[in-house]
Amino acid sequence: MMLDPDNAHAFSGFERKVAFRYLRPANTEGFISVIAALSFLGIMLGVATLVVVMSVMNGFRTELLDRILGVNGHFVVYQGNTQVLDDVAATDLLNGINGLVAAIPLVDGQALVSGTRTSRGVLARGIKAQDLERVTILSENLSGGALESFAADGGIITGSRLADALGVNVGDTVSLLAPEGANTPFGVAPRYLSFPVVGTFEVGMSEIDANVLFLPLETAQRFFNAGPGVSQIEIFINNPEDTNLLREQIERAVPNHPVTDWKQSNATLQGALEVERNVMFLILTMIVLVAALNIVSGMIMLVKDKNKDIAVLRAMGATKGAILRIFFLAGASIGISGTIIGCIIGILFCQNIETLRQWLSKLSGTELFSPEVYYLTQLPAKMDASEIIGIVLMALTLSFLATLYPSWRAASLDPVQVLRYE
Repeated sequence: MMLDPDNAHAFSGFERKVAFRYLRPANTEGFISVIAALSFLGIMLGVATLVVVMSVMNGFRTELLDRILGVNGHFVVYQGNTQVLDDVAATDLLNGINGLVAAIPLVDGQALVSGTRTSRGVLARGIKAQDLERVTILSENLSGGALESFAADGGIITGSRLADALGVNVGDTVSLLAPEGANTPFGVAPRYLSFPVVGTFEVGMSEIDANVLFLPLETAQRFFNAGPGVSQIEIFINNPEDTNLLREQIERAVPNHPVTDWKQSNATLQGALEVERNVMFLILTMIVLVAALNIVSGMIMLVKDKNKDIAVLRAMGATKGAILRIFFLAGASIGISGTIIGCIIGILFCQNIETLRQWLSKLSGTELFSPEVYYLTQLPAKMDASEIIGIVLMALTLSFLATLYPSWRAASLDPVQVLRYE
């Protein structure tokens, strides 16, 4: 039976049938099937791992910066060394800037807080009750009635992890010790005051939940001897990426005061996250590359084993292009199926990553994602559609490239020379 070249077309049913038949090797071709299976598993695991790791890196960066920027301003105006920072006049000027959401005056200071269980150093932040309510990541994660009590009673609000470490609950009293207090003939004496705990907050970032407390602004001014001014004004804007557009306006509104933005403050953190993300992508891409090289070796062995079949097909009228496409389809099918299944596994893993983390933690009896180390209380994963598409295209490209040489080698076989020695 001769093949009809006039009815043949690229990737026809005949070519697909032969290609898929070659994907199911006979018993004598077991080693080839093992290489094909390993290539499939390598590409599948490589794609799945890339999707999971890149999504976790994206989620970690997003969650970390969201929590940092949720509590800290996008801009910070500092008091400086020569001029008192008047919070009333400065906030009036700043609030007139277009694109600015809030300008919140603060008095920051280091203090030693003592509870029933222990003492530890903390960052004590003085803030007005109405301003605390405007910091949504805090106001939305306060214990019940904390904001009302903070405004009325003048107590303090602590992070949940700080309260646990101190061994105190809402309603208990803690003591604050400031390093600088009243001037005496013997020098500056530390200031020591007691405050009721009127509430707790939990923003999901251990660095903040375990080391920060808030007290009323006027109380903080007296406690830290700040006088009538404030130590800084934190500015929140609509779009955190617009810092370059608004910086000049803010500096004009509050001249003679240093201004920094969140990109400057977190430059080291951002750079470290970006470098780690890029390096992880390159390392994990090697998994896909190794799997693609396995496709090359497997396809070369398959071509060598099918020399006689190729010669018979050529004698029946199959063109070089048809033979090339048959082996291209056979090799590419491994890459396509591995990429698709790996992508699905990666997406499903990302969607249930926190549940899987908790299950693995219980199974192993260890803390797999320590908040003290990674700063976040949950393992985040944020999938980026464009990034996943890029991973899929990269895996498919490597798989297709891996099949070109074996396919070309199969199409280049001379059927006369092959059949002569059969």
